[in-house]
Amino acid sequence: MKISFVGKGGSGKTTLSSLFVRHLASSGVPVVAVDADINQHLGAALGLDESEAAALPAMGAHLPHIKEYLRGDNPRIASGESMIKTTPPGRGSRLLRVVEDNPVYAACAREVAVGADGERVRLMVTGPFEEGDLGVACYHSKVGAVELFLNHLVDGRDEYVVVDMTAGSDSFASGMFTRFDMTFLVAEPTRKGVSVYRQYKEYARDFDVALKVVGNKVQGPDDLAFLREHVGEDLLVTVGHSDWVRSLEKGRPRPFAQLDGADRDALGVMHGAADASYERRDRGRYMRQMVEFHLKNAHSWGNARMGVDLSGQVDPDFVLGEPAAAALA
Repeated sequence: MKISFVGKGGSGKTTLSSLFVRHLASSGVPVVAVDADINQHLGAALGLDESEAAALPAMGAHLPHIKEYLRGDNPRIASGESMIKTTPPGRGSRLLRVVEDNPVYAACAREVAVGADGERVRLMVTGPFEEGDLGVACYHSKVGAVELFLNHLVDGRDEYVVVDMTAGSDSFASGMFTRFDMTFLVAEPTRKGVSVYRQYKEYARDFDVALKVVGNKVQGPDDLAFLREHVGEDLLVTVGHSDWVRSLEKGRPRPFAQLDGADRDALGVMHGAADASYERRDRGRYMRQMVEFHLKNAHSWGNARMGVDLSGQVDPDFVLGEPAAAALA
């Protein structure tokens, strides 16, 4: 299952994504957590100190290695260098699984302990801007490795990838917003809080994106009524003030078992909604959207940059999923 968390800056999306990761891990579900926000806070939210979070290997720094591995023996791709962030897999490509050891995880992932009983998750990060990026690079140049990772990932019902996305609606500048079984939009009960929801809902309208709103910082009936008025049936669940979260933000983490019962119930509702989305998977649509965004990027800038027609990288008979993974094993 591929799950994303989005919302305006300061809405609490990173905090809620980290709580969801902890909930999944405590439920015995294997998890890969990905920080795809240029403001790298997921590691700290999962309990790492500042030095540990800063030492996490950046996926962007390993992009050439990732490309070459994923290319495999795909005859449609001349070299890893010719791959762009949207290059789809095909016959001969190497596919990734949540539960396995591979060179991508070896280079980019670190195991993080998130529970008192030894529960661990794999954490990957895009990496922050480097000095040489300032003034010349955009956020989307950093998340190309994440998009390639998602495009080559075969995942099942009882294994999760949770991606903490960039704030606001910037994720619509790439095709990543179509890569998820469920998108949780974290919204505060304010006009600014629901404005990102309206944008996201409008942009996603034609792409069959499964979207549910998690109301955050909800303090009473008036806040709840406000969200229901502006979000309607997309409102899945709400959470309020949490002493557990406040303690974590002060650098004094408590055992996850001490999280308030209401918040644990909310995470359970989110887990149920995510699981239910698996039944709606349409692998054909998923692959068509992957190809659509690849062709858009190829025609917009990729062909000129690489000096070749990147539409030739598309394998028209390939569909990502369990049968493809079995055939390539």
